[in-house]
Amino acid sequence: LRQGEATQAQIAPHSPFGQVPVLKDGELMIWDSLAICEHLAERFPDARLWPEDPAARAQARAASALMHSGFSALRSACPMALDQAPAPIEVTDALAADLRRLATLWNLMLDRHGGPFLAGSWSIADAFFTPVASRLRTYELALTDFGGGPEADAYGARLLEDADFRAWEADARAEARAAV
Repeated sequence: LRQGEATQAQIAPHSPFGQVPVLKDGELMIWDSLAICEHLAERFPDARLWPEDPAARAQARAASALMHSGFSALRSACPMALDQAPAPIEVTDALAADLRRLATLWNLMLDRHGGPFLAGSWSIADAFFTPVASRLRTYELALTDFGGGPEADAYGARLLEDADFRAWEADARAEARAAV
């Protein structure tokens, strides 16, 4: 379902606050995406969901927190739409400011940690920015137009090549077709 399409009745049995995502781990219910990621990183340390290097880990956490609480113009102007064909949108001043911030962040982290992901190897930070990469593709927004280097656009494309993302996208498209 697209954001906003799920009804309160569909979500209520799974989330006391009427919001998604929610993780149910036995009797434990966690209703915040960043808290879910922290729980999973602690529960499955061998998965190395955060970088081992303390500096890379700190920056990956900071980037995740920034995505978690920021980029409101990007989220508002460019809702998640995995089943939507690419279509350009009008870039407002607020959206342009968010895209410049995003370009700066991706440039900084890719340069500092050498890629191919924000903190070097894949981490929770990349999971947080995969929906952003999807929004950039859906609304035909290139970070090179907002101060990003070609590495930033390549990073976004790399996130969308991930097998787990492609499966999620295929499921969303199949659900959209079934709903018609």
